[in-house]
Amino acid sequence: MGTSQRDEQQRAAEQRRKELLEAADRVVLRDGPGASMNAIAAEAGITKPILYRHFGDKGGLYRALAVRHTDALLTGLRAALDAPAGRRQRVEATLDTYLAAIEARPQVYRFLMHPADEGRPSEQGFDVGRHSAPLLRRLGEELALVIAERVDLGPDGEELARAWGHGIVGMMHAAGDWWLRERPCSRGRLVGHLADLLWGRLAVSGERADGPGF
Repeated sequence: MGTSQRDEQQRAAEQRRKELLEAADRVVLRDGPGASMNAIAAEAGITKPILYRHFGDKGGLYRALAVRHTDALLTGLRAALDAPAGRRQRVEATLDTYLAAIEARPQVYRFLMHPADEGRPSEQGFDVGRHSAPLLRRLGEELALVIAERVDLGPDGEELARAWGHGIVGMMHAAGDWWLRERPCSRGRLVGHLADLLWGRLAVSGERADGPGF
């Protein structure tokens, strides 16, 4: 098989995988945590064995969807951090970007974080914690890198940046989960409350001389 033919087959496989993920997204938007492999296969117009051939099992499909949505979220978070605004405004914009994302697609959020919620048995022993924890760790590490490259945190800067990155992600996740369920206040008010909590050390930390600024 020639190189051009292999490349064409690879592009076709990638396009098919993208189409299957888009079908899965549509089912998740409709069914939320109750989205099943059967429903996703039907939406894609294929049989479940063919879906398994592409993703292995629900865990494989979950990981592919998680990467897809986490990539989009990280792009939005970085854009908020790089916006031409003051530091406090960028902190608020970053928090708001996360909350706006889960508010806009709550069914996707619940599928990624609570697929066996409300007493529904998980399909094929699907373990939400085993799959959602890596997603949150990735967000924490990515945010730690952003902090480390922008803020002068002194000799223990790398350790502190990682502590902040994972701490901020944990705060956003827990507070956002509570807010999405109960809607105790507007999104803007929650952004202000969380920014107030974060602001102390961030307000007085200098920028790295060799960084892009914060």
